[in-house]
Order: sequence, then C-alpha cells, then structure tokens
Amino acid sequence: MITLEDVARHAGVSLATASRVLNGSNRQVGAELRQRVEASAAELGYEADVTAQTLARGSSNVIGLIVHALTDPYFAALAEGAMRAADRHGLTVMIGATHRDPRREMQLVSTLRTQRVRAIVLAGSRISDEAVTGRLSAELDRYREGGGRVSCIGQDLLGVNTVAPANREGAAALARALADLGHRSFAVLGGPPELLTATDRVGGFADALAELGLPAPRVVPGGFDRDGGYDAANALVDAGLDDVTCTFAVNDVMAVGALAALRERGVDVPGALSVAGFDDIATLRDQVPALTTVRLPLAEMGERALELALGDKSDPATERIEGEVVLRASTQPL
Repeated sequence: MITLEDVARHAGVSLATASRVLNGSNRQVGAELRQRVEASAAELGYEADVTAQTLARGSSNVIGLIVHALTDPYFAALAEGAMRAADRHGLTVMIGATHRDPRREMQLVSTLRTQRVRAIVLAGSRISDEAVTGRLSAELDRYREGGGRVSCIGQDLLGVNTVAPANREGAAALARALADLGHRSFAVLGGPPELLTATDRVGGFADALAELGLPAPRVVPGGFDRDGGYDAANALVDAGLDDVTCTFAVNDVMAVGALAALRERGVDVPGALSVAGFDDIATLRDQVPALTTVRLPLAEMGERALELALGDKSDPATERIEGEVVLRASTQPL
C-alpha cells in the first residue's frame, strides 16, 4: 500500500508539503512543488485519504484529550474546561487515560493520529527522562506534519502550545505564607522524584524557605495520588515528627490521603500539625478541616488549552498560569 510518506520521499519534499498538495489544505504550495508531488502520486498509484482531507480542511469534529487518570479530580476539572470549550465550537472530546505510563501516552497519541482527530490536548506533568520526552515530541511532530494541532497543560518541553502552571512560584508563595503564620520547621510530601510537577513544587517551596533563612524541609517521596499521600504521612509519623509543625503535600489529593493517615494516627490537624496542599480542587473543598492550598483555575486551564490547540498561530505559544495561596482551617498560626 502506497503511503503519503512514500510520495513525499519520491517527490523529494517534506511530508507536510505532500499533505498540503494531496489532502486539500488551504495553505498554498508553489506550482513546481505541486506538480512534482502530483506526478509522484500518479506514478506510484497513491490514493488520497478522504479522512485526511477532512482534517486538512479543518472540518473534523473530534478532539483527543489525554490525561493521566480519569479518577483524579485534578484531571476531571481540566477535562470539564476542555469539554466546555469544545461545546462552543461544536466539537466532540474523546478522552484517553495514560495511568501515568509514558509508553501508554505515546500509544494514545499514535492512535489519535491514525484516527485523524482535529487536535490533541495533553494534560499532565512531564517526567525527567529526556529520552521519553524526545520520543513523545517526535510522535507529536508526525501528527502535526499531517495537519493536526497540539497543545499541552504542564511543562513547556514539547515545542507545542502550552498552558504552564507556575508551580515553583506557587509553592514558594505558599512557603512564605506559612512562614508568616509562624511556622519554622516543615516536612514536604514530595511525590515521585521523576515527576517534574512534583519536583518543581518541592524546589519552589525549599528555595523560599532558604531565602527566609529557615531550615530545609524534610522531604518524604511517594505516589502522586491519595494513597501516596496516605503512605507518605504514615512514613513521616513513623520517623517522628520531632519539631515539624507544618506539612506541605505537593497536591491536594495527596493532602487528603495525608489527613486520613494523620487522623488514624491520632495527630491533631491543625493543633499538632498544620497541613497544606496545592491545586484547590473544587470537589475537595468540603474536606474537614478545610484545606489550605494554592489555587489554580483548573477548568479555565482546560478551556485555554483547547483554544490554543484550535488556534492558527504558526509559532507555539506558552501561557503562564499563576497560583493564589488560599489559607484555610488546616493550617493555624503558631
């Protein structure tokens, strides 16, 4: 079966140029290149992909949204925002979950590429493995060469439109706010050390404490979910709280798990230990005690990512999203 790649190679042009000629793109191609591509297609017996033509003309009505976990309320809020924006454009959102497996993420991108979705939105942190990031970026490039559009929510590492939460800055602002309450000795439930969102938040928090002349926090790694927070809090208590008066969990769902563990272990929050999170997930605001956190506009981030994916900018854009510290009953002054 003759592919578009075969035609591009035979004609000596890029895959994107061959696609513009044969898949009906509105973008102009010079007469000489067009004739060369059409001649190669005729010689090889290439038959144009009707679905690809639909994509190139911008009339596909499906958006692919890839998240780490459907059960995580953080991603549910992002998806809600993306679907809200899609509704305004008369588009349908198809969601896939990676279960935090980078190989699964690449498989989903490949599947969405073959299904010729109009755009792909990737929601979730990158990891520190540069080789994995490079392979994902290459897979996204293949999709974009065929006319697809991409945006992501997370770190600006893929060369695509990006909605980038200010994780380091938000965690630093939280550290300063907690220090203003009188806290001087901290622990951090730090999540997986290879996850960049987690390391950015740990780093921002620790840097702010250092700038204030306070001791470095005790960092306890763990999973980036409720059970990870639960296990990390238990490990913290097992090691002895010593003079620690405040614990920062690097996301809200970890903080909820930590609160459950501390409650089981008889640690009074906030009387004996203050607890803070990050994200301000709406569905967790009824937690008792109410959780101090860093608020991100999650639904708006999902909306903005989809709008960026549908935009017509040729150069990738990055939009920084600032967090807002929200002090609630889970932390108290000393």
